[in-house]
Amino acid sequence: MTDSALKTRITDDVKTAMRSKDKQRLGTLRLLTAAIKQIEVDQRIELDDDQIITIIEKMLKQRKDSIEQFEKAGRNELAEIEIKEVTILKEFMPAQLSDADVDALIDDAIATTGATEMKDMGKVMGILKPKLAGKADMGAVSGKIKAKLS
Repeated sequence: MTDSALKTRITDDVKTAMRSKDKQRLGTLRLLTAAIKQIEVDQRIELDDDQIITIIEKMLKQRKDSIEQFEKAGRNELAEIEIKEVTILKEFMPAQLSDADVDALIDDAIATTGATEMKDMGKVMGILKPKLAGKADMGAVSGKIKAKLS
């Protein structure tokens, strides 16, 4: 079985964080490696880079939700911890596409599917999801598609 490049990079960063005694970074990276290992053990598979990116996206979404909740509750010190974790996790995500690139892909997908109304949104998302995975905020993409189809 071959290790993914992303998994190797994460493991190397864990070692670096241990050597530099960066507790915040080490804790965040250990959470990430634990999430990866959990899925690998449960499903008896070796994750590839795309699957690891999906895990990171899920962790980022959880952190963003937590930040929102902590800020509403006035717990800014806890929100700061989550913000630092988001920064660390984002290092492992692929470069984000520009709004213009995302719009071009949306227009292309709408033209390809012949989508004209909201009920066609699933077809458009089906084409875009593999192309944009990890490269764009899918929530924002969904909003743009809704705007174009309504």
